[in-house]
Amino acid sequence: MQNQTDIDRLLRQKADAGAIPGVVAVAASGSEVIYQGAFGKRDLGKDDPMTTDSVFWIASMTKAITCAGAMQLVEQGRLSLDAPIGRVLPDLVAPQVLEGFDAKGDPILRPAKAEITLRQLMTHTAGFCYDMWNGDMVAYAEKAGLPGIISCKNDALKTPLASDPGTRWEYGINIDFVGKAIEAVTGQKLDAYLHENLFAPLGMTDTGFKLGPSQRERLVAMHARGADGALAPIPFEMEQEPEFHMGGGGLYGTAGDYIKFTQMILNKGRGNGNQVLKPETVGTMCENHIGELEMTKMVAAVPGVTNDVDLYPDIVKKWGLSFMITTARTPEGRSAGSLAWAGLANTYYWIDPARGVTGVILMQVLPFADKECLEAFAGFERGIYAGLDAAGGKKAA
Repeated sequence: MQNQTDIDRLLRQKADAGAIPGVVAVAASGSEVIYQGAFGKRDLGKDDPMTTDSVFWIASMTKAITCAGAMQLVEQGRLSLDAPIGRVLPDLVAPQVLEGFDAKGDPILRPAKAEITLRQLMTHTAGFCYDMWNGDMVAYAEKAGLPGIISCKNDALKTPLASDPGTRWEYGINIDFVGKAIEAVTGQKLDAYLHENLFAPLGMTDTGFKLGPSQRERLVAMHARGADGALAPIPFEMEQEPEFHMGGGGLYGTAGDYIKFTQMILNKGRGNGNQVLKPETVGTMCENHIGELEMTKMVAAVPGVTNDVDLYPDIVKKWGLSFMITTARTPEGRSAGSLAWAGLANTYYWIDPARGVTGVILMQVLPFADKECLEAFAGFERGIYAGLDAAGGKKAA
């Protein structure tokens, strides 16, 4: 398959040139894997080659999984998309909005004008933000002495809202509360719930919040890009005994595992012989749930962690439960109405229901939205669509 050779060449060149440390990419139709490749090294400080079963911190790619778990509970009537979430999570009964700071630098807070719903949490319209894209929240967290979200400490969630619920899209800690809601109504820890209801049924044997000995042996090192553009490994590990399991970004996993999840979405809730979500639920998750609101550019407030994020600036982007939805065809060939998102360390996926194709590409590089990583993702995706077009059908299979 010509496109396979082209993708291999692109990713190998990127790794060989040191533009990216190492990469694993997998693409699939609903029924089979149509591409997989691994290039470069797990750790630039060591000799271990990247392999297709290498384990990555998938960060915010956790979000769609957590929301899928919550949607199982919506199906069962144990959670509601539009009831006030404060009924399930008392901490969210009376949220406060940060209005700014007074002359002494103290925060000015006021009660929110509306209650928060699960739908708003899943679509990043509840009013919460991430401080890495919101300078006011950086200042608030410093003033209040709050730990960063990556600490997985409960105090990290004690931030005010940046805007009133339902009034704007802003990317934030929302899905961590979705994870808390799952725990509240099931009485299970999030890791146990997801394992029992998604990972085991789908055959995702390498995905979890805690690294086992086998995963640790295959773990990919985190790398940071310096001011000169050079990459170097850095110490990084998600808290292994967290106060809360981070439904918004705590999972480790493999590309092969994640493609099983995205194939389940392509197959309307079915994977590995198990129906984990109803077809109509998956249909609902893939729709725009933010109405006239739009996803906006995310401007970096903590430059070492993230670059500015402005994906497909010429395309209007909506949000489903909980995916970015591109409303027009992308330059790479992704159909209008496709779903996608990413993880902070430059991990990316997309799901194209119209063409029946999905792809996952994993790297471990900070800051997020790295130019070289985005180029690798775009080249991989272009290659997959070139193969589909050459095959002359909806699917390459």
